[in-house]
Parts: sequence; C-alpha cells; structure tokens
Amino acid sequence: MSPDTQTTSTGLELVVDIGPVAHGGHCVARHEGRVVFVRHGIPGERVRVRLTDAEEKAKFWRGDVVEVLDASPDRVPHFWRTADSAGSWAHGRPPVGGAELGHISLQRQRSLKSEVLAEQLRRLAAVELSPEVEAVGEAKAGTQDSAGTRESAGTNDGGTGLGWRTRASFGVTGSGRLGMHAHRSDQVIPVREMPLAIDAINSLRLWDVDLQGIERVEVAAPANGSRPLVLLAPADGTRAKRLNAILSQLPADVSVASYDPLKNETLQLRGRTWVQESAAGHDYRVTGAGFWQIHRDAPETLVGAVTEFLHDGGFLEPGAAVADLYAGAGLFTAPLADAVGETGSVLSVEGAPGTSRDARKNLHGAPQVEIVQGKVERVLRQRPRQFDALVLDPPRAGAGKAVVSQLIDSNPRAIAYVSCDPSSFARDIGYFQQGGWQLSGLRAFDLYPHTHHLETVALLTPRG
Repeated sequence: MSPDTQTTSTGLELVVDIGPVAHGGHCVARHEGRVVFVRHGIPGERVRVRLTDAEEKAKFWRGDVVEVLDASPDRVPHFWRTADSAGSWAHGRPPVGGAELGHISLQRQRSLKSEVLAEQLRRLAAVELSPEVEAVGEAKAGTQDSAGTRESAGTNDGGTGLGWRTRASFGVTGSGRLGMHAHRSDQVIPVREMPLAIDAINSLRLWDVDLQGIERVEVAAPANGSRPLVLLAPADGTRAKRLNAILSQLPADVSVASYDPLKNETLQLRGRTWVQESAAGHDYRVTGAGFWQIHRDAPETLVGAVTEFLHDGGFLEPGAAVADLYAGAGLFTAPLADAVGETGSVLSVEGAPGTSRDARKNLHGAPQVEIVQGKVERVLRQRPRQFDALVLDPPRAGAGKAVVSQLIDSNPRAIAYVSCDPSSFARDIGYFQQGGWQLSGLRAFDLYPHTHHLETVALLTPRG
C-alpha cells in the first residue's frame, strides 16, 4: 500500500490530484495508472478521496472527496450540510445527491459546464465551440453593469443559485422520515431542508410528517403561486387509514394524491391531481408526475430562446407549418400556435397519454393545433408531411439516429433542438451533420445551479 493510500473505518482512501471535469458531475483523477472519477473536487486540487466503487478488476473507480489538502480558489463553503461530502463522511455517511457542485463558486460552475459541453461537441460531433453557460432569472438580472449592459456570466455570478426548484423528489427512511438518496445508492438520508427548492416546497415541512407506509414523495409547487401538489407513492400493503393519517398532517390548502410510478396512475386524496403552471402568456394544466421544467424561470427562458431562433431566421411566420415533438403539456406548442396564427398549423406529438391529454385541454382553444399521442418516430412515419420548422425537446436519452433521419426526411427549413444532456445532444448533432445539416446557433443555460446539469437550445439548418 502506497503512502497516499490508507484504510479507514469508512473504507479505502487515496490522495490524488484532481484533473479535468468530465460529464456526469465528477472530475478525472488517476491512481497508479487507474482512472478514478471523483465527485466534490475541483480541477487542480489535491485531495483525499474515499472510494465508493472500487472493484479490483474494474477499469475505473469512483470516489468522494473527504479532505481537501490543496484547495482551489474557486472552492466555497457548501450551502447544504447534508450534501457536503467531507462533512458527511466525517459523520460516517455519504452526502445526499443533487447538489454535487455546491462547493464551487457559481462562476466556476458555469465555466466547468461550458467545458463539458465543448468536450462533448468536439468528441461526438467534431464541432469546435465553447458556448457560454448563461445564468437565468434572478441571476441573469444581476449580470448587468451600471449602464444596463448585460455582462458575461463569467464576470458576475448574480444570485445564490438557491430556491429555484419547483419540483422535488424525496425518498423515505425506514422510520418514516423524509429523506434523499445518496449518489448511486439505495441509502436514504434524512433531510430537514431542501435549499434548492422554492419556499412553497420548504414551507410544507414534510420532514415533520410521519411518512411510514410511503416509499417516495413527489412535490410540485408552481412558480406562479398556485396550489401545490404532493404525490405519495405507497408501499405495497399500505392501507387507506395510514394515507388518511398522513393527509391529516399536511396543510389543508395543498392537493394530495397517491401515485403508482409503475402503472403511472394517480388517485385523488384531496384537491386536484394536477397543478396549474404559467409561461409565455399561457396557463397549463400538468397532471400528477407529468413533465414540466423544474427551474422556476426555465419555461420563459426556453420559450424565448426557441422562438427567437426561429423567428429571427424567418422560420416562424403567420401561416407557417410547424411541429412540436416530445411536446409534453404544450409549453412550446402554445407560443408556436400564437406565432403561426389560424392560417398556420402546429402538430403537437407526445408519447405519454396523461401528458398528451393535458396538452389537449391546454390547447383546446387553438384550432390550428393538432394533438397526437404516440411515439414521435411512429407519428412521423404514419403522417408524413413537410414543415417549415420543427421544435425538438426529447428526454435525456436524446432523439437518436432513427428519429434524426426521419426529421431530415420531413425536409423542414429549420429545427430548434432543446436538450438537457450534453452527451446525447452532441451525438445527435453529429447525426444531423452526417445528414447534411449544420449547427447554426447555440445557447446554453444554467437551469440547474449547484448540479452538473445544463440545458441547451440549438438552431439546426440544412447546409448550403
């Protein structure tokens, strides 16, 4: 065993020098030739790492920082004790997941996310770009000088990066207390705050509720201040009496429903089984665990970026034919319908039946909109048509080669691609380029401060 290696009560520890950031919320280090993916470090630091995944024959190991021996100037005190790696391991447990960059200044967080996006684009799409990752909402408002000119996000953090989540997912401990999972673990760690969530979630004080009989809790609290919804996923055998006991502990003005994530079924317990969201001058009904952007300022930010790309390029005019693919409850469909008017047309495609029903309700007053429930690839195959523009907002796995090929075959003039994963996004950009298309515009947004995630909006057009 080398001098930089020791065994403690919590496992094997190594001293390593932190190398470059990598996609997934960790940095790359090396120990005796083996790659170690390290969370809670910063490039350039020298740290002690507690190995969390270290099989002898594995190609790489994983670990968490437990001590900083030579700190980066960008290291700051973590805002959340339960998510702080060194402090958590000092008490014999791992940190909760979901705030893995909380030890880094916001300015450096965005710089690292830009590096990750640039590396993925270079490696998977042969594109050389280093896009700035922009702050949004309150943070963006802080990035202005005295003359009102917007500064680079690299020169002004603006805001704290806290209080932005309008949705949160929790586990439940064996004793019935609210908790969150450690990274890549089934272990649920009790929590008594969620600093990334908006006040409407924290004010529910779910950590004071006896949740015995519940396996998972989902909370949606719209940024517009409308009625929150608490979804309870009961364990097998949990009786109605137990659910009623939990219900009696929750504020009376909160909607509550039971939820079966395997069957995607929601059962009303009190109030509504949906929430009302607002964005871009429209109200949206979103049922149960249906998808909606998490950051309170994300809907306006993304709608603005998409419509700006398409409108400024002359692809979104009255009378145009457009499609919104992976459309969800219609976040983009509604403003697209506004832009093309009743002389145009919008095809809105969503695979989830419940979410598609929401879109139908949300767009019932727009005769130019056709709502179709089904897989994007099937709908495009069964309903071939030509479009002036497409909006593409796929899940984290991206669109994939087959869908990209179908999109190209539909011969649109432009595609706006919204993505929450730089790896699948860069892969798909490569597929578009192979099909004769080019990346004509790209913006990146820090919609998930203190985590490794980011959102991108791209404009794609045919080459030549």
